[in-house]
Amino acid sequence: MFLNTAMERGSTYKMLILNDLTKRFDGVHAVKNISFKVEKGDVYGFLGPNGAGKTTTIRMIMGIIQPDSGLIHLNGENINSKGRKNLGYLPEDRGLYQKQKLEEILNYFGMLRGLSSLEAKKRSSMWLERFELGSQGTRKVEELSKGNQQKIQFIISLLHDPDLIILDEPFTGLDPLNQLLLKEIMQEKQKEGKTIIFSTHQMEQVERLCNNICLIDKGELIVEGSLDDIRKKHSSDSVELRFRGDLDKQGVSKYFSELEYTDNTVSGILNKNSSEFLGWVNSSVDVLSFQLKVPTLEQIFLKEVGQKK
Repeated sequence: MFLNTAMERGSTYKMLILNDLTKRFDGVHAVKNISFKVEKGDVYGFLGPNGAGKTTTIRMIMGIIQPDSGLIHLNGENINSKGRKNLGYLPEDRGLYQKQKLEEILNYFGMLRGLSSLEAKKRSSMWLERFELGSQGTRKVEELSKGNQQKIQFIISLLHDPDLIILDEPFTGLDPLNQLLLKEIMQEKQKEGKTIIFSTHQMEQVERLCNNICLIDKGELIVEGSLDDIRKKHSSDSVELRFRGDLDKQGVSKYFSELEYTDNTVSGILNKNSSEFLGWVNSSVDVLSFQLKVPTLEQIFLKEVGQKK
């Protein structure tokens, strides 16, 4: 897991604040009253299944679409008056100019973000070398693999050295080695004091990378806060039972919102009181062990969504 830089510095400075952000399309809520705060120097996990509203929220932060209601503050000011020049953005939808050469595209975006032509070329060359594309500058985008096109999008988000970097599904199309390289660069940027919002539907990635998270589903906030605090809150419900005997599979399922069942082991998240569950189990089989487990984000998500239904 990455360093919690903001906490280490004893800072509570908020880089980004979303307050009751709402967006509808054709009368249907894509995002409904979403609020969260991102501390300076944090790697913040913004996650949920596909279609949850993550990309819509990010597009509102970037000013691509406007919210129907709610406010966005960047460094303590309304983002529309503050401006977005110091933001880096890797979009989910890739939009590179297929017929242009890599060095032309990178120079263009660097200058668009305020760099001189010379500085844009210098930084482009450095990043191409870092991603083992140093000899590819004169190639056209259409000649690259999807993974290498993804690398170029990532470079564009970093060229102007922004303080806030927003990455929407950054690992799409990348092999494991290049995923590790991206994670390494994210860690470097955090150590430099940069703030990163990492949006994904892959909850296991967030568990490895982030300290604070916001989990949404169907446009609504499900869970928000410190990953450790969220796990502690749900740890009393995540259990593993080992037993001897025949346990009614249908009977045990009614006690769990999410369940894994093997020959002599049951594990998952309880949706009822543990004493009630143990009382039922003890009347059916011999209990060999019963222990609390640290739940995964996926287990927490399934429980929280189940409670909202």
